[in-house]
Amino acid sequence: MHERASQFAARAAEEYGFEVDVHEFPEGTKTAADAADAIGCAVAQIASSIAVIADGDLIVVVTSGANRVDFEKVADLQEVPEGTVRMANADEIKETLGWSIGGVPPFCHSTRVPVYLDETLLSHDQVWAAAGTPQTVFPIDPDTLTSFSEATVADVRT
Repeated sequence: MHERASQFAARAAEEYGFEVDVHEFPEGTKTAADAADAIGCAVAQIASSIAVIADGDLIVVVTSGANRVDFEKVADLQEVPEGTVRMANADEIKETLGWSIGGVPPFCHSTRVPVYLDETLLSHDQVWAAAGTPQTVFPIDPDTLTSFSEATVADVRT
């Protein structure tokens, strides 16, 4: 198992008592479509952790791979002016969350940040999220994901 995936699994076990079932795909799972193809699930079951900056603060939006994040809705949720939400860059993500783009898990971040969960993910019995690298994912039920990430369930899609 990749070192970063092992670190994520160890941290999830320590912090939540959760045994992460890591699945590795050497060809990568960089996009939701790639992940769904590799796993053999619907794109809607991919729980993509999207890091955004909202008026200077990093936020994680865990969205269904079938959806795109609506920055105006995130601005409303954060109670910040429209136009102040943007994608976080690689350095901001690594510095704040401790993970690299494409491998950000929905929980076990280096810094506690607000997390919003796309309400459409709750319609699935199981979703798949990044396990610390762009080549690793793990299955989890949406209620457990919501609990561990301390997410606010919201309409975040365009």
